Amino acid sequence: MEAATATAELESFNPATGQRIGAVQITTPEEVQAVVDSVAAVQPFWAQLTLEDRGRYLERAGQVLLDEADDIRDLIVREQGKPRNEAFAMEVLPTVDALHWIARAGVEILADEKIPMPQAFLKTKRSAFTYEPLGVIGVISPWNYPWSIPFGEVALALMAGNGVVLKPASLTPLIGERIGKVFERAGLPEGLVRVVHGPSTGTALVESSVGKVFFTGSVETGRIVGEGCARRLKGSVLELGGKDPMVVLPDANLEHAISGALWGGFANAGQTCSGIERVYVHRDVSERFISGVVAGAQRLRVGDPMQWDTELGPMVSREQFDVVRELVDDAVAAGAKLECGGPVPAPAGLSGDFYGPTVLTEVSHDMRIMREEIFGPVVPITVVDSEEEAVAMANDSDFGLGASVWTSDRGKGERVAGELQSGMVWINDHMFSHGACQCSWGGVKESGLGRTHSKFGLYECVNIKLRVWEGSAIRNPWWHPYDETLGKALRQTATILYGRPSIRAKALRDGIGPLTRLGARLAKDALKR
Repeated sequence: MEAATATAELESFNPATGQRIGAVQITTPEEVQAVVDSVAAVQPFWAQLTLEDRGRYLERAGQVLLDEADDIRDLIVREQGKPRNEAFAMEVLPTVDALHWIARAGVEILADEKIPMPQAFLKTKRSAFTYEPLGVIGVISPWNYPWSIPFGEVALALMAGNGVVLKPASLTPLIGERIGKVFERAGLPEGLVRVVHGPSTGTALVESSVGKVFFTGSVETGRIVGEGCARRLKGSVLELGGKDPMVVLPDANLEHAISGALWGGFANAGQTCSGIERVYVHRDVSERFISGVVAGAQRLRVGDPMQWDTELGPMVSREQFDVVRELVDDAVAAGAKLECGGPVPAPAGLSGDFYGPTVLTEVSHDMRIMREEIFGPVVPITVVDSEEEAVAMANDSDFGLGASVWTSDRGKGERVAGELQSGMVWINDHMFSHGACQCSWGGVKESGLGRTHSKFGLYECVNIKLRVWEGSAIRNPWWHPYDETLGKALRQTATILYGRPSIRAKALRDGIGPLTRLGARLAKDALKR
């Protein structure tokens, strides 16, 4: 699906038709540092702008995005293969909203934050946290959400005062190019956001002088990125694989849970890090739940993603198609029951690789399909006898990105949510919060490190600096000269401030002398100034 030509171009192909839709120039690894340097030359001007001014530029980018929304939506469909409605609802619209949230909330989140100084011996000081840009941030993005994932990370970095070098996935280079053009058309300083392409540019970006790297992709590659950054003593934010469980309890609204399973498992043809990849349903409701999911999956329409009524488009590549087919075949060979789905012929006029909505039952927890990331339109369902069994199986995974609990009892849902090992837990919903930038995004275990989105995503883009003001009216009491008077004054002060009530009165009596002498010494020093 991609090829570097003799003219050093990276070609892009439509996964539904196989047709070439464009090409971009490859950036060689040797050129990456020069790109970073060029952004670093522009970034100080941007960093000097007020937060309000940066926010206005981001809101302007939001208007550019709205003006060009239909064209961007269809580019996503043509290059990545998700249906038109999903391209808008899951990619374009969330980034418009994110730009406005970042622009407005970022002004308050990144403003200097005063720190209370309640200690009696620190009353002369005024402290604050300040949030300084890191300089240039590298963003290495995936092909499954090639617009919304990198766009949000670029916007967070920009709001914090940084410049950005974006390396899109090689399967979706044209979308990456378009992200850069949106910010350019919004009037941001020329060269503040640069886009690089090529199979080796990601490694070069990690090895460059960027201040931090945001990476979304596989665990294997993410580990390499994290290790490369650590060796250079710079940070990384890693959003890696997922194996999200769905726990369906007996009191769940089954109609709602069935609809949620269909969307959470089959949106974007299942090519979603936080898609539902494991279902644990209580035996009391399992028959109704399974029959509903199977019937719903059979109703979903597989076809041309440019058609408005298509609900599943092609797999992004033959390689991804083969991964899904292998895992399903392995599960069936090990005893799982294929209720519906599997490979389907390409619709008329198309030549891509299509995999129908697939539901598996009688799945055991030791099967590969329950332990490895599927990244395809497959929902394996396991029947459990208790809530405790469901939670234990949900947690028995190397991954911990998201999870969902389905119950009509909010208290029970929140209790189970607290027991699940993941970065996000949704009760009676799944994965939607990636489209709400105020919500944090990230996982535990092999699902990654750090957070994107929310105030925590903005904090990932800055150096948190402590700034303290001292008026210099008197010197600190713990400064030289040291003597017994200082020692006794410090000891009794600690007891007066922090001791149990029964000993504070005695400490005050014993400390009056040393504290008076120390106060007189400090006053005398102050008068000399």
